[in-house]
Amino acid sequence: MNFVVSSSELLNRLQTISKVISSKNTLPILDNFLFQLKDNELKITACDLETTFVTTLKIENVTSEGEIAIPAKLLTDSLREFSDQPLTFKIDEETLSIEIRWNSGKSNILGANIEDFPSLPVIDVDKKSTIEITADALLESINRTLFATADDQLRPVMNGIYFDLNSDEEGFLTFVASDAHKLVRYIRKDVTIEKSASFILPKKPASLLRSILTKEEDSVKIEFDEKNVLFSLSNYVLVCRLIEGTYPSYNSVIPKNNPNRITIDRIDLLNSIRRVATFSSPASNLIKLKIAGNELTSYAQDLDFSISGDDKVTCQYDGVDMEIGFKSTFLIEILTNINSQNVYIEMADSNRAALLLPFDKNEKDDLLMLLMPMMIG
Repeated sequence: MNFVVSSSELLNRLQTISKVISSKNTLPILDNFLFQLKDNELKITACDLETTFVTTLKIENVTSEGEIAIPAKLLTDSLREFSDQPLTFKIDEETLSIEIRWNSGKSNILGANIEDFPSLPVIDVDKKSTIEITADALLESINRTLFATADDQLRPVMNGIYFDLNSDEEGFLTFVASDAHKLVRYIRKDVTIEKSASFILPKKPASLLRSILTKEEDSVKIEFDEKNVLFSLSNYVLVCRLIEGTYPSYNSVIPKNNPNRITIDRIDLLNSIRRVATFSSPASNLIKLKIAGNELTSYAQDLDFSISGDDKVTCQYDGVDMEIGFKSTFLIEILTNINSQNVYIEMADSNRAALLLPFDKNEKDDLLMLLMPMMIG
């Protein structure tokens, strides 16, 4: 197996897929990249048993083909020290010796047998569902929802993003994430859905997808069955095992009748809450919002240290005067993940969930964020 490749291009691909490799692998082979060279195409695979990340490179200068497993950390660490230049790989698949030559020197490392490397999961053709979505739309969807996923060992279905495909006359794709305190429902209306289906994407592959979608210009093809999902991009393939279980009925927890409605500048409210949150108790992060007339007052205190703070923001309010409490960190997260200059806050009373909605809307998507209140005593 002999070929020549650009050091910078190889490093870029390796750094991307190496993010899937766990720092504490149960199998030694998972500390390696799988290199497979065939028909002038170099396929490099990284895996952690749950998720498999594959990238492909076109290679012009190939002397012989083959496949081998190469230590991931050693290879990426060494490539970081190179300026952009051609590297010549000479690999003996019998002895597993790897010689890498460059302009001023060479290195020798030992590879591993590929027999122990996990095979790429295959999507069941008979149970497969397929959709295509633009890279921008998928990136936006992950950005809007990923922060709201949970870390709950007792309810693993909450630890990922729920993809809900609806094939009705007005077909749409809904992305949902919740940790039982906050919930995000993001609907994309610019996706063609052939049949209704759903799956739960774990948090780790969602983060990996987000890292490569920023550079993707083509559409992303998504194929999935009951166990796995496969994302096909122009230079990458990501396959992962799905979270098994039934996702909670998210629409049933969204309150329908919310007569009290605030219209407010998102940045003004966000800055106000950040200023006041400094004085909240570290144990609860409780912040109280008092709405009266066209004024919203944020208030927080820490009785243990006898400190408090309040801040006022003007708003448009249609409803009865009320006071409601929220965890400031959650409220800041939600406001940070809404793009609109102004937001709506809809509430029924101080004991029921509040809805936060963007003021600026378009025909392609629909965003709703829900936050559960805290007891304010």
